[in-house]
Order: sequence, then C-alpha cells, then structure tokens
Amino acid sequence: MSLIVAAEATALLVAAGWYAIQLTTGAPVLSFWGAVFTLALLLSFSAWLFAVAHFLFRGFRWPRAGALVAQLFVMTIGFPTLTGGYIVAGLAMLVPAAVALVLLFNKSVISFASRAGGAPPAL
Repeated sequence: MSLIVAAEATALLVAAGWYAIQLTTGAPVLSFWGAVFTLALLLSFSAWLFAVAHFLFRGFRWPRAGALVAQLFVMTIGFPTLTGGYIVAGLAMLVPAAVALVLLFNKSVISFASRAGGAPPAL
C-alpha cells in the first residue's frame, strides 16, 4: 500500500520537474506567478504524499485518511483523462488508485495501520 502511494508521489515529483523545466525554458504561460504557484503546489503535494507513504509504512493510523483523499483526487483527474481520449494516461492514474482504495480497506492493512502517535510499533 505504501509503495503505491510512494510511486504516486514520485510520479508527481517527476511531473513537477518537467513543469519546472518547461517554465525555465520559456514555455508560454498565461501568468508567470500562477505557473510558479502551480509548481509549488505540485512539489508540496508530492512531499505530503511521501510523508503519507512513510508513516503508512511505519504502521501509523492517520496516513490512511490522507491516502484515501489522495486516491479520490487521483480518480477525479483520472476519469476525465480516460474519457477525454488519453487512455494510457487515464489508466496509469486509475489502476493504482483503485488498487490503493481496495487495499486501504483490507483487513490486514487496517490491522497493521493501527498504531497511534505514542503507541509501540504494531509489529
């Protein structure tokens, strides 16, 4: 489960890098500061997903909610991408998100990710 979230965070970091390269090479944008803000959002969301993946891997309970929200956001973008004719990109977003959603409600993941902040490790 945490590997899927970490892979999504890595993909988002790669997209942010590509966006930064496009921004520095002079790709046309409507608003420069809007593009900088978008880049900051991509980097922030990637860092947040890496934190969610790390603490989910360690067995904490709170990252399950963050992972759920992230998967719902990915599906919100993935469905229009798929129906808009970008089948490979849409499936690349929807398949990991669907697998992550199923795993989030798996009994073994729920029992593993039951550690509270000050509790001893779950395993």
